[in-house]
Amino acid sequence: MATKKKAPAKKSVKPAKKSVKPAKKKAPAKKKTAVKRKPNAAFMKPMTISEALGAVIGNKAMPRTEVTKKIWDYIKKNNLQDSKNRRNINADDKLKEVFGGKKQVSMFEMTKLVSKHLK
Repeated sequence: MATKKKAPAKKSVKPAKKSVKPAKKKAPAKKKTAVKRKPNAAFMKPMTISEALGAVIGNKAMPRTEVTKKIWDYIKKNNLQDSKNRRNINADDKLKEVFGGKKQVSMFEMTKLVSKHLK
């Protein structure tokens, strides 16, 4: 069997003193000027609205973002958000047509159902 060799005892050697120079201060990084983002043209394109959706928000062509805002305004105005689970929307007669006959949909499912009424 091989035997382990013992490491030789280390000598305590004091390191030579080095002259310490103070660190140079760096100039603060220049901030980039804020560039305003351009909105995506696809979201701003006016969409044609179906009759069922038009009964809720109006028949005027409008961008997808405006459609979503108008639907939320309608939901809040008519108190259609579920009181226990605020993510769900209880449909009234007008919204039932938009939601494909469903009584209740989640807010995430709502956008999917509404997109079927836009061209």
